Formats: sequence, structure tokens, C-alpha cells
Amino acid sequence: MKIRMSAAAAACLAAGAFACPAFALDFPSRKPGLWEIQTGDGTGKGPGHTMQQCIDAASDKALRDMGQGIGKDMCSKQELRADGGKLVMDSVCKVGNTVATSHAVMSGDFSTSYRMESKSTYNPPLMGRAEGASVMEAKWIGPCKADQKPGDMVMSNGMKMNALDMMNNRPKRP
Repeated sequence: MKIRMSAAAAACLAAGAFACPAFALDFPSRKPGLWEIQTGDGTGKGPGHTMQQCIDAASDKALRDMGQGIGKDMCSKQELRADGGKLVMDSVCKVGNTVATSHAVMSGDFSTSYRMESKSTYNPPLMGRAEGASVMEAKWIGPCKADQKPGDMVMSNGMKMNALDMMNNRPKRP
């Protein structure tokens, strides 16, 4: 069974790639400007998505801070460690009734590019899948465009949204 990623899910993945939970080791900040982010299943067979995201230091930090709250609520294990110039993340998170166990490796300089490869298992299966893999590659393509503000994302289908506005408009947790 193939699962297609919606534009909103791709946006969350792209935003969430840096919206990681709080770790003892600091997550690197990305260079301010316009980033092109490609996501796929790592096989090259499934449909991939490309989006652009405009960030500044404040929006990059806000996205990481958002992930801290999500991770704290959903994950029983969150580890980040440096290993030979790469960042290795391991987590165990609850997604509905499913436990997702994930391992991800990030590499790059975060000024011009970075890459994340992740593999997950789902118990019980999530949407019919017992496991999954993804690859995300991002590259800095220059300053944000004149009509963009930090947090703006342009999805592969042309849909535009602002991650910061979405965060500010979401219902507050009790």
C-alpha cells in the first residue's frame, strides 16, 4: 500500500525536520534565507515533494521550539548525539495508538546544505505500514524573495502557507 504525502504533511515534515525535541546537544541553526527542501522515500520510486522555505534566525528557532513541545508530549525516548561529524537521532513516540521507533542520521554544514535519512518501525502498523523510510535533502538557494517573510513555505503544488502563522493559530493546549 502506497501512502501519498499531502502538501500539509510535507509542510509539517519540512518544518518539523528542524522542529526537533529538546536535546542535551544543540541542534545546528540553519543559515537565514531561502531553502529548497526535497523529501522522498529514499528509493527514488515513490513520489517526492519539493518545497521552499524562507527562514530567519527567529523563525528557525521558533520551529525548533515548536518541536520541543510536540516531542515532550508524544515521545518517551529522545536522544541526539554527534557521531563522526553527523547527528544521530533516536526516538520512541506515540502516534495515536501506534508506537513509532525511529532512527535518523543528519549530515551537512547547515549553511549551504543538509541531508537527513530516517527509518521507522510502527507497532501496530500505522495506516497499514509496519515500517517506513524517508530522505530529506535541503539546500540554501539564496536570500528570501522580496514578497516572502520568515516562515513562508511554497509547496510543490504552488500552495503557500506560513508555518509561524499556522503555529500561532493552532488551538492552545490546556
